[in-house]
Amino acid sequence: MAGRDEVDALLEAWARERDDLDLGPVAVFSRISRLGHHVDRARRAAFTAHDIEPWEFDVLAALRRAGTPYELSPGRLLRETLVTSGTMTNRVDRLAARGLVERHPDPSDRRGVLVRLTPEGKDAVDGAFSALLDAERELLADLSASDQKVLAGLLRQLLVPFAD
Repeated sequence: MAGRDEVDALLEAWARERDDLDLGPVAVFSRISRLGHHVDRARRAAFTAHDIEPWEFDVLAALRRAGTPYELSPGRLLRETLVTSGTMTNRVDRLAARGLVERHPDPSDRRGVLVRLTPEGKDAVDGAFSALLDAERELLADLSASDQKVLAGLLRQLLVPFAD
Protein backbone atom coordinates (compact mmCIF):
# COMPACT_ATOMS: atom_id res chain seq x y z
CA MET A 1 0.00 0.00 0.00
CA ALA A 2 1.23 3.51 -0.83
CA GLY A 3 1.90 6.11 1.88
CA ARG A 4 -0.83 7.51 4.06
CA ASP A 5 -2.70 10.70 3.31
CA GLU A 6 -5.04 12.93 5.32
CA VAL A 7 -8.05 10.95 4.09
CA ASP A 8 -6.75 7.87 5.90
CA ALA A 9 -6.94 9.77 9.20
CA LEU A 10 -10.39 11.07 8.32
CA LEU A 11 -11.60 7.54 7.53
CA GLU A 12 -10.17 6.16 10.76
CA ALA A 13 -11.95 8.84 12.78
CA TRP A 14 -15.27 8.20 11.04
CA ALA A 15 -14.88 4.44 11.41
CA ARG A 16 -14.28 4.90 15.13
CA GLU A 17 -17.34 7.11 15.49
CA ARG A 18 -19.65 5.42 12.96
CA ASP A 19 -18.57 1.82 12.52
CA ASP A 20 -22.06 1.10 11.17
CA LEU A 21 -21.37 2.96 7.90
CA ASP A 22 -19.63 1.89 4.68
CA LEU A 23 -17.02 4.62 4.19
CA GLY A 24 -15.99 3.52 0.69
CA PRO A 25 -17.47 6.60 -1.03
CA VAL A 26 -15.64 8.92 1.38
CA ALA A 27 -12.35 7.16 0.57
CA VAL A 28 -12.89 7.92 -3.12
CA PHE A 29 -14.58 11.31 -3.22
CA SER A 30 -12.59 12.96 -0.43
CA ARG A 31 -9.46 12.14 -2.42
CA ILE A 32 -10.99 13.38 -5.68
CA SER A 33 -12.01 16.61 -3.96
CA ARG A 34 -8.57 17.16 -2.44
CA LEU A 35 -6.87 16.33 -5.73
CA GLY A 36 -9.18 18.85 -7.42
CA HIS A 37 -7.77 21.59 -5.19
CA HIS A 38 -4.23 20.68 -6.26
CA VAL A 39 -5.26 20.63 -9.93
CA ASP A 40 -6.94 24.03 -9.57
CA ARG A 41 -3.76 25.50 -8.07
CA ALA A 42 -1.65 24.03 -10.89
CA ARG A 43 -4.08 25.42 -13.49
CA ARG A 44 -4.03 28.88 -11.94
CA ALA A 45 -0.22 28.91 -11.83
CA ALA A 46 0.07 27.79 -15.47
CA PHE A 47 -2.42 30.43 -16.61
CA THR A 48 -0.96 33.21 -14.46
CA ALA A 49 2.47 32.54 -15.95
CA HIS A 50 0.91 33.31 -19.35
CA ASP A 51 -1.13 36.29 -18.15
CA ILE A 52 -4.55 34.73 -18.61
CA GLU A 53 -7.37 33.88 -16.23
CA PRO A 54 -8.99 30.42 -16.06
CA TRP A 55 -12.18 31.69 -17.72
CA GLU A 56 -10.08 33.26 -20.50
CA PHE A 57 -8.33 29.95 -21.06
CA ASP A 58 -11.70 28.20 -21.39
CA VAL A 59 -12.84 30.51 -24.19
CA LEU A 60 -9.45 30.67 -25.94
CA ALA A 61 -9.04 26.88 -25.73
CA ALA A 62 -12.49 26.32 -27.26
CA LEU A 63 -11.50 28.53 -30.19
CA ARG A 64 -8.08 26.85 -30.52
CA ARG A 65 -9.63 23.36 -30.55
CA ALA A 66 -11.95 24.45 -33.37
CA GLY A 67 -8.99 24.42 -35.75
CA THR A 68 -8.11 26.91 -38.45
CA PRO A 69 -9.36 29.65 -38.70
CA TYR A 70 -9.95 29.25 -34.92
CA GLU A 71 -13.42 30.72 -34.85
CA LEU A 72 -16.82 29.80 -33.43
CA SER A 73 -20.23 31.38 -33.16
CA PRO A 74 -21.16 32.78 -29.76
CA GLY A 75 -23.77 30.00 -29.45
CA ARG A 76 -21.17 27.33 -30.02
CA LEU A 77 -18.89 29.02 -27.48
CA LEU A 78 -21.75 28.86 -24.98
CA ARG A 79 -22.05 25.11 -25.48
CA GLU A 80 -18.29 24.63 -25.27
CA THR A 81 -17.84 26.62 -22.05
CA LEU A 82 -21.19 26.06 -20.30
CA VAL A 83 -21.90 29.71 -19.46
CA THR A 84 -24.89 31.98 -20.08
CA SER A 85 -25.11 34.23 -23.12
CA GLY A 86 -24.71 37.36 -20.98
CA THR A 87 -21.58 35.94 -19.42
CA MET A 88 -20.20 34.97 -22.83
CA THR A 89 -20.85 38.43 -24.25
CA ASN A 90 -18.93 39.95 -21.34
CA ARG A 91 -16.09 37.48 -21.76
CA VAL A 92 -15.76 38.04 -25.50
CA ASP A 93 -15.84 41.83 -24.92
CA ARG A 94 -13.01 41.55 -22.39
CA LEU A 95 -10.94 39.21 -24.56
CA ALA A 96 -11.43 41.49 -27.57
CA ALA A 97 -10.31 44.50 -25.50
CA ARG A 98 -7.10 42.58 -24.69
CA GLY A 99 -6.57 41.76 -28.38
CA LEU A 100 -6.92 38.01 -27.86
CA VAL A 101 -10.05 37.57 -30.00
CA GLU A 102 -11.85 39.46 -32.76
CA ARG A 103 -15.44 39.52 -33.91
CA HIS A 104 -16.17 38.99 -37.60
CA PRO A 105 -19.45 38.91 -39.55
CA ASP A 106 -20.75 35.39 -40.09
CA PRO A 107 -20.80 34.88 -43.89
CA SER A 108 -23.62 32.35 -43.56
CA ASP A 109 -25.82 34.56 -41.34
CA ARG A 110 -26.06 38.30 -42.02
CA ARG A 111 -27.10 39.00 -38.43
CA GLY A 112 -24.53 36.69 -36.86
CA VAL A 113 -20.95 37.09 -35.80
CA LEU A 114 -18.05 34.74 -35.37
CA VAL A 115 -15.47 35.03 -32.62
CA ARG A 116 -11.95 34.40 -33.92
CA LEU A 117 -8.70 33.84 -32.07
CA THR A 118 -6.03 36.43 -32.86
CA PRO A 119 -2.37 35.44 -33.25
CA GLU A 120 -1.79 36.88 -29.75
CA GLY A 121 -4.67 34.80 -28.39
CA LYS A 122 -3.28 31.68 -30.07
CA ASP A 123 0.15 32.29 -28.54
CA ALA A 124 -1.39 32.85 -25.09
CA VAL A 125 -3.53 29.71 -25.13
CA ASP A 126 -0.76 27.55 -26.63
CA GLY A 127 1.72 28.67 -23.96
CA ALA A 128 -0.77 28.23 -21.13
CA PHE A 129 -1.80 24.79 -22.40
CA SER A 130 1.82 23.61 -22.59
CA ALA A 131 2.44 24.87 -19.05
CA LEU A 132 -0.75 23.17 -17.86
CA LEU A 133 0.30 19.85 -19.38
CA ASP A 134 3.69 20.10 -17.66
CA ALA A 135 2.00 20.76 -14.31
CA GLU A 136 -0.48 17.92 -14.79
CA ARG A 137 2.31 15.52 -15.78
CA GLU A 138 4.02 16.39 -12.52
CA LEU A 139 0.84 15.63 -10.56
CA LEU A 140 0.70 12.22 -12.25
CA ALA A 141 4.43 11.48 -11.98
CA ASP A 142 4.01 8.78 -9.32
CA LEU A 143 1.68 6.75 -11.56
CA SER A 144 2.91 4.56 -14.39
CA ALA A 145 1.49 5.14 -17.87
CA SER A 146 -0.67 2.02 -17.50
CA ASP A 147 -1.97 3.18 -14.08
CA GLN A 148 -2.81 6.55 -15.62
CA LYS A 149 -4.85 4.79 -18.33
CA VAL A 150 -6.65 2.68 -15.74
CA LEU A 151 -7.41 5.76 -13.64
CA ALA A 152 -8.65 7.70 -16.68
CA GLY A 153 -10.93 4.80 -17.57
CA LEU A 154 -12.34 4.54 -14.06
CA LEU A 155 -12.97 8.29 -13.92
CA ARG A 156 -14.66 8.09 -17.34
CA GLN A 157 -17.02 5.44 -15.95
CA LEU A 158 -17.98 7.83 -13.16
CA LEU A 159 -18.53 10.73 -15.56
CA VAL A 160 -20.41 9.01 -18.41
CA PRO A 161 -23.79 9.14 -16.61
CA PHE A 162 -23.46 12.94 -16.48
CA ALA A 163 -22.62 13.38 -20.18
CA ASP A 164 -25.13 15.30 -22.24
